[in-house]
Amino acid sequence: MADNDGQWERGLIERLATEALKEQRRARLWGIFWKLLTFAYVTVVIVLAVDWKGGDSKGGRHTALVEINGIIGPGTDASSEKVATALQSAFKDKNTQGVVLRINSPGGSPVQSQNIYDEMKRLRLKYPAIPLYVVVDDLCASGGYYVAAAADRIYVAKGSILGSIGVRMDSFGVVGLMEKLGVERRLLTAGRNKALLDPFLPLEDSHKQIAVELIGEIHQQFIAAVREGRGKRLKETPDMFSGLIWSGATSIELGLADAVGGLDYVAREVIKAEDIVDYTQKENLAEKFARRFGAGAMGSMLEFAARSGLSVR
Repeated sequence: MADNDGQWERGLIERLATEALKEQRRARLWGIFWKLLTFAYVTVVIVLAVDWKGGDSKGGRHTALVEINGIIGPGTDASSEKVATALQSAFKDKNTQGVVLRINSPGGSPVQSQNIYDEMKRLRLKYPAIPLYVVVDDLCASGGYYVAAAADRIYVAKGSILGSIGVRMDSFGVVGLMEKLGVERRLLTAGRNKALLDPFLPLEDSHKQIAVELIGEIHQQFIAAVREGRGKRLKETPDMFSGLIWSGATSIELGLADAVGGLDYVAREVIKAEDIVDYTQKENLAEKFARRFGAGAMGSMLEFAARSGLSVR
């Protein structure tokens, strides 16, 4: 009987000790959790403060900068929405002496490019005293040049690449592969041309003709925009609208660009306002933090909580 009592007491002590250790472990994990949460909060506040301060204008006469980098398309940093918003802010600023659109883009969506082109034209009419120039970095092709054509003047480096005034439609065909694999395509449509350019069906001549006419129409819109923007400066050649590209030096000879010059040169010598204020709509530091660090930090906190048997809602 005494032995049983001793075993029961030892078992109780062991259970109590185990629960005490578990409680200490939970307390430590909760402490780490709240420290991480506090650190994340403080970091976000600091980042927001720094980012807000960095966006301040100098408050005097300046050259307004808007950048187009990369593919022009919806959901990108070079979307028509972001570029138009940046241009509107730049022109509205009473201290803006001139606007520079710096482009480094291979092109992209014709619709997005058209929208930016039209907005540039609209803003120039609304603010006739504020010039709008384009400065080309490495590349200004296809939709990038579509946009550039709306500027008052285009400045390039001698080694810049410009042009590609054309339209393309990409697709692929896997009919032969499907036959080898024994795969049968089953497609039901309402509408004779609903399966236009379906990659799993043989290409019909009538569908090819429809696609060619479609991109041809968009191509003519592109050509008309270039002719409107460049006017008499354009020295048309048989290959000008064929999709070819040219160096910055040759583009000046062809009237596709106006002169050699970079951002600082245009701000200092052309606009006569050396101070440059960037109006580009970019992903700010707070957004980058939330997307890159925030997700990782939250994942770590949730892992701590899971290990301790906690629930975070």
